[in-house]
Amino acid sequence: MTGPLALLGGRPAVTATGPHFTWPPLDDTSHTKVAAQLEEAISLPGRSGIVAQLEDALQEYFGVRHAVTTSSGTAALHAVYWAAGIQPGDEVIVPAWTFHATASPLFHLRAVPVLCETRPDGNIDPNRVEELITPRTRAVMVTHLWGRPADMTGIQTVASTHDLIVLEDGSHAHGAGLNGRKVGTFGLASAFSLNGPKPLSGGEGGFVLTDDDETYYRVIAFAHYNKRAKSEIPGGHPLARYAVTGAGLKLRIHPLAAAIAHDQLGRLDGYLAGRAVVARHLTDRLAGVPGLEVTAMPEGVVPSWYGLTLTYRPGELGGLPIGRFHQALIAEGATEFDRPGSTCPLHRLPLYQQPGPLFPGHPRTHHRYGPGDFPVAEHAHTHVIKLPVWHRVRDLGLAEQYVAAAVKVSDRHEELR
Repeated sequence: MTGPLALLGGRPAVTATGPHFTWPPLDDTSHTKVAAQLEEAISLPGRSGIVAQLEDALQEYFGVRHAVTTSSGTAALHAVYWAAGIQPGDEVIVPAWTFHATASPLFHLRAVPVLCETRPDGNIDPNRVEELITPRTRAVMVTHLWGRPADMTGIQTVASTHDLIVLEDGSHAHGAGLNGRKVGTFGLASAFSLNGPKPLSGGEGGFVLTDDDETYYRVIAFAHYNKRAKSEIPGGHPLARYAVTGAGLKLRIHPLAAAIAHDQLGRLDGYLAGRAVVARHLTDRLAGVPGLEVTAMPEGVVPSWYGLTLTYRPGELGGLPIGRFHQALIAEGATEFDRPGSTCPLHRLPLYQQPGPLFPGHPRTHHRYGPGDFPVAEHAHTHVIKLPVWHRVRDLGLAEQYVAAAVKVSDRHEELR
């Protein structure tokens, strides 16, 4: 029997000193590369230097014809929507549960995000897409939530039947794959974040991937006016006359962020391999813990393990509320156990309930959302407990301490009621 719960005066199960998870891993080589970039250039208005090196490396890694870096993942998503030709009044079907930036750029385009129910893993449910299609529907945006690839076969089937554009938000899923194909390469275009904790990080930044030339030119016009637009948009193209101004926005990545991301990209597959080992250990050990259910991974799905999600089952612990269970985990020193906050069902956010005060004149449609409209997504969100996944095999000991904390709280749950 484990000792008394730390929340009730016992000793914590996790004895390792914190912080227990930091990202990205930076070493002397990383510091040297950033210092060298400081000496070389801290502003790159064209596609040259470290920006060109990073984009070339991304094209090779993902096997795509075009990669365009941006200042953030949100900027990349904004550019993808604009480049895909989303216009005022158009409807884009998006997962009900995702980070808000997956869909919020649509408000700036006066387009309408239409929320779709998800599966229990949080990814969009292809079987629920068709019922949302109207004459105004233009595209489907797919998030690979927590780095777990969505059902792209199902999405592509529906999209093909109804002549819809498929777009991807791969911000959690760098290097993840489905049946041997990397996420971010299934649709017309995809957007990725390089924000701090993402599997591939530059601290900040983002990028767009596409194989389509027209989409590429439009991304350049939207996010990289003047020098890049002049050199990369063909002279005879209709957008060429707008090269100096583009669409009026400058969304380019900072060279120092590009230097960090380029350094990290060369390590990404190693990180993913290490995460897979740690994730396998965690899922094997946590699978039998009462009160916690490990999300199964179907055949052919290779996640990035941005997060390992567990579904809390209060009925197995006498109805103990998830908040109390989580509080006890934190008290045990397992401070990386997290209940997602801002990545939540979008219809709970004021922006998706009443966009008018922020976007006067935004198109009003028949879509009005309230509690209970997306029961699968809502239940999944309110019952999820998430862990980051360590990338080093030597962190298995720390992972085991987290398992011990979960086992301890589960075993002694009756003391918490």
